[in-house]
Amino acid sequence: MKKLSWVLVPFFSFIGFAIEAQAQAPHIVRITKDTLVVATGSTYAFTVDTKENEGLVSTKADEQQLLSELAFLRGPGQYKLANYHIIEERKALSPQFRLAQQQITVNTKRNISLFFTAGQRSPQATVRFHIPAGINVTPDNVTVNVIGRGEVLLKDLPNQSIGRTGTKYSYSKVGVADISRSNTGGTLLTLSQLDLRPANGEDVIVVIRDVQLNKAGTYAFKADYSTSQPEVLNSAATTANLQAVHTITDLERELDKSLTYKETPSTYTMVSFKWSPSGKVTLMHSMDKGKTWKPFPVKIEHNKVTIEGLQPNQLHAFRLAEKGNGFSNTVYFYSGKMDIKTFGLKGEDDTEKINEAIAYLHNIGGGTLLFSSGTYNVRTVHLKSNVYLYIEKDATIKALKGADAPETTWFSDKKYRSGLSPTDAGPYEDPENYMTKQDVGHHYFRNTMFFGERLDNIKIIGNGYITGNGNLNTSDKVMNNAPDSRADKMFTLKLCTNLEIGGIHREEDLWYDEKKDEPYYMGNNRETGNMLHIDRAGHFVLLATGTDNIHVHDTYFGKQNTSSVRDIYDFMACNNVVVTNIYSKVSSDDIVKPGSDCSLGFTRPASHYRVRNVIGDTNCNLFQIGSETADDIKDICVDNIYILGANKAGFSISTNDGAHIKDIHLNCGHTGTLHSRSKMYRSFTPFFISISNRARILGAEVGKYAFTDNGVPHNELLVKNVNIGQVENIIINGIDVYEVYAGSSFSGKVRWKAYDGSQRRATPIVAGYSLPDNGIDFKLPNGNHTGYIKNIQFNDVQVLVKGGNPASDTTATPPELGVGQYNASNLKIQPSYGLWVRHVNGLTVTKSSFKVEQPDGRYPIFLDDVKGATIRDVKVAGPKDNNMAVKLKNSSGVTVENIGL
Repeated sequence: MKKLSWVLVPFFSFIGFAIEAQAQAPHIVRITKDTLVVATGSTYAFTVDTKENEGLVSTKADEQQLLSELAFLRGPGQYKLANYHIIEERKALSPQFRLAQQQITVNTKRNISLFFTAGQRSPQATVRFHIPAGINVTPDNVTVNVIGRGEVLLKDLPNQSIGRTGTKYSYSKVGVADISRSNTGGTLLTLSQLDLRPANGEDVIVVIRDVQLNKAGTYAFKADYSTSQPEVLNSAATTANLQAVHTITDLERELDKSLTYKETPSTYTMVSFKWSPSGKVTLMHSMDKGKTWKPFPVKIEHNKVTIEGLQPNQLHAFRLAEKGNGFSNTVYFYSGKMDIKTFGLKGEDDTEKINEAIAYLHNIGGGTLLFSSGTYNVRTVHLKSNVYLYIEKDATIKALKGADAPETTWFSDKKYRSGLSPTDAGPYEDPENYMTKQDVGHHYFRNTMFFGERLDNIKIIGNGYITGNGNLNTSDKVMNNAPDSRADKMFTLKLCTNLEIGGIHREEDLWYDEKKDEPYYMGNNRETGNMLHIDRAGHFVLLATGTDNIHVHDTYFGKQNTSSVRDIYDFMACNNVVVTNIYSKVSSDDIVKPGSDCSLGFTRPASHYRVRNVIGDTNCNLFQIGSETADDIKDICVDNIYILGANKAGFSISTNDGAHIKDIHLNCGHTGTLHSRSKMYRSFTPFFISISNRARILGAEVGKYAFTDNGVPHNELLVKNVNIGQVENIIINGIDVYEVYAGSSFSGKVRWKAYDGSQRRATPIVAGYSLPDNGIDFKLPNGNHTGYIKNIQFNDVQVLVKGGNPASDTTATPPELGVGQYNASNLKIQPSYGLWVRHVNGLTVTKSSFKVEQPDGRYPIFLDDVKGATIRDVKVAGPKDNNMAVKLKNSSGVTVENIGL
């Protein structure tokens, strides 16, 4: 301990004051009559401006920090300045610790949830929960969720997946649980070997199931933790109390968490409640915030009740009266959309009032915040669980300059803030650093227009207008900007559930009118006034990471302005996603992109996507799986796409980091009826199905190697310890492809520039990946040095390309896709004009055609290292100076039937 004599200037002396620690007081260890013990130590903390070698910082508090952590219980009064004894103690900063509920009804079973967040980050951390006597804790009745990885029983924690990693990652398990008796007669639950370097909201959530307390009183829970780096420190314990009482404590509103907002006459005048089994009760009602109460005449059955016909646009309070046990907790319900204007907006910057309104609705159990006609200016809006934002027609939400700052992190990301080159080893230097495994837009979350973390049941809906207003950035070098110009996202949702963003839902399918160059709804009412309008959204309209149960729909992007936009929908490690009725006039990057990265500090698989009626023009891909493929991506069905332009690919599937991509279907009717043939215009390549081995995952190791690829010398990085990924079971049906060239209108002066021979173009591509057979000294873990794309089908795919290449291009040998190379342009010229296939096991092409506008000397179809293929009922254009329709190289088991020249 270090004892200091500290004069506090210019604040009052503590002498004569009764003081205690605030609810959030990370530096306060304990307080005695004339002594204040404060924690001090060290940690790693990097802002976006911290130099790479300056992240080790002291946790010592300054005077203002200490004063902010203290509550003064007597006074205030003017006292003379005097010395106060402050003792520094080497400790970790105190944790945040709370219970989901503060009361429980005696003799009633209920789950008790404990939420813990460490005061500072650390690997190999230990967290201790002191559970009071009377609460049973076993490996089978307690679940734990560590840094958002997912809930598992204590007994299953050692076997929980750590995600996909390379062999250089130091962790082999998420953690270890131990249960023992505490000195106070309760239970000590110890969780050790935890990686608490990532910060994803609550570090540990513990749920004790079916707790039943038989005695009224106060039950004190405590929690503390220990760090391992940069020094070993123990924290002070933080206490959270649970009151066991005889009254009903769990009256709660039943919420509709459906993923499609549908308003009916009773949406805001009907409410349902439930509670645990109890004796005979009477429902009480108040319309003056609980000042006066009256019995509400309604029938109660099985501890549930539904009330209809409430007076609209009023705050209603409800509670239960139980004979002999008094009153239950109070629950509120606002019977309407609460207009944000009632909160007294400032006009120039409405952020504070909007966040105040959202917090208010969250605190009363949820509700809908109405943005009525007008303009609202915001920096960062903090979303909350069970709060909906409804933007009505003629309402506009605009981004102001100066959103929240990017978060402070344990690691620096300066080794990788743009792309990976084939010769840059920086991102791999620290195998533990998850911040260097994806570009800068993905691993900072708080520099955004709308932010939510670990939330449930969120909606942003309506037929109004949201714009980044030129204040959301698109550059990978955004962190080089001034602090007030680092926002690069519109909606950022991290580890959330049940999210909806979109216009007023319609059942009809959206499609495209070529003459008007506008979307329309199929059916009698073609108008699109129901759509939510969004533009100038920065790097991402939506960056959803680790978020499950999503519905985005009925949205028009870029009607008023097509600048300052990159990706539309990026779903990183998300599951159960529905995308319907989307139109993008033009964007700079992918319109719909499922992927999985390391930005959470661990990887997470993605599955079950249903995508329907997506129309758009993009400087990149309309639909792409990748390039972030740190974990597996499966079960994705896409129907009815209309590509207006794509300067990369119309439909792209890539695994670049070792993931298994499986069961991807285009136009198989899995989302509903196929109302039209899908169409593709002006794409650099219609299809790009590929494998590379970039391995942006924890624990990856690379080496620089000199080798030759088809006689061409290379000197670049190769991944040494991560298996090559897999692409399997791909079905592409029913699509017409025209104007195959990079013809997106992005950055163009006209809507679409006609092909004049100068624009880039590529063949439809299916390309697995193979390591070089020379110049390397390693074997991958599974020993497989070629990654084959397996079982890919093209059925009824009609392709018309530009043509015009000479026969000499039949000798072209595209290079393998190495580290940092995952685009079709990396493959240069293909030796065929219709379909180029390499490293594939199982190919089927039926009832399709590959034709040219101008004679082309290349092969219609070229199969290189293809094992097993059936090409049947296919029409091709006769190659100029070449009479071979299908060229085979190192291929076997190929059947060609009824192919017409």
